[in-house]
Amino acid sequence: MWRGTIALRIVTFLFAAANVIANQSGYIRPWLAWTTLGVMALWSVFTSRAYSTTWGRRWPIVLVDLALTCGLMSLSPLIMSDHQLLTLNVPLITTIWACVPAVALGALGGSFAGFAGGMAVGLFTYLSKGVPSLDLLRDVVLLAGAGMVVGMASATARRSAVRLAQALRTEAATAERERLARSIHDSVLQVLARVRKRGMEVGGEAAELAKLAGEQEVALRNLVAAAPTDSTVDGEIDLRPGLQLLATPRIQVSTPATQVMLAAPAAGELTSLVREALSNVDKHAGEDARAWVLLEDLGEEIVLSVRDDGPGIPEGRMESAAAEGRMGIEKSIKGRVESLGGTLELQTGPGEGTEWEVRVFRKGAAR
Repeated sequence: MWRGTIALRIVTFLFAAANVIANQSGYIRPWLAWTTLGVMALWSVFTSRAYSTTWGRRWPIVLVDLALTCGLMSLSPLIMSDHQLLTLNVPLITTIWACVPAVALGALGGSFAGFAGGMAVGLFTYLSKGVPSLDLLRDVVLLAGAGMVVGMASATARRSAVRLAQALRTEAATAERERLARSIHDSVLQVLARVRKRGMEVGGEAAELAKLAGEQEVALRNLVAAAPTDSTVDGEIDLRPGLQLLATPRIQVSTPATQVMLAAPAAGELTSLVREALSNVDKHAGEDARAWVLLEDLGEEIVLSVRDDGPGIPEGRMESAAAEGRMGIEKSIKGRVESLGGTLELQTGPGEGTEWEVRVFRKGAAR
């Protein structure tokens, strides 16, 4: 976009120089016309160098470009005769060179900035001409439309560049993860598996160490197998990796094969909610209780279930806990669901285990 802006500035300056040469005999102040053209030449050189580097693509320089262009255009009534000003075939002293600031504003600030820049140049064109006409209106519409279109293209290009950079980072992270997975599988995981197997054979205290080795083996396998964390331009992340890391020999986590994108704060809240529910399983369901986490993506709605095979929650237990000041479920589970605008359903009973089902709409979670 910026290289195109530089090329447009050079081409339009050459056209402006040809315009001065062709119409100088009718100017009332030819010396002012040549002075204006000299300033345009110097400014064209400066902006061409500035717009070719990052430091020059800033609001102060682009706004000065707009102001200087409009100021030079305003000199047209002092340079041109009344006949030239009223003649449609004789352009103003800056001619189409004046369109460049609108394009630069669009490249820098998007469609709205480009449109505003085009309208500003169009306004000074009218003030310099002094007489409204259909051709003048056409020029204003073209200036504003060109700035807006360039702004839209620039915004699209920036988003595409960000997405490409994210894709390259994800690809690099995936490749590195696969390399580490091979290295860990050939070393650490095999050692942990051997310790677990040998400890179970020996028994006694070695069996306890075998159990711990088995837990670490499963945790490490889940860490290696978890999908890499990815984010979008809109601040969404994949919900799956945070849940997959919660898996242990007693906890099974099932997620879709494809990404489940959600606003980053909402994803963090849901992961914390599941972690709290699994913590309650450890505290109240017993050491032998197993738990299952299921994530479902239904498009506009995300369903997250946490189920265990423990003894269940006795009737009135949660109310009495809240009355005693223990607000784990009220704040960490129910409070999070309410903040996300979702719904929460609890199914439990003596000897039936406990199941929490959370439903969150993507639009509500984004808000």
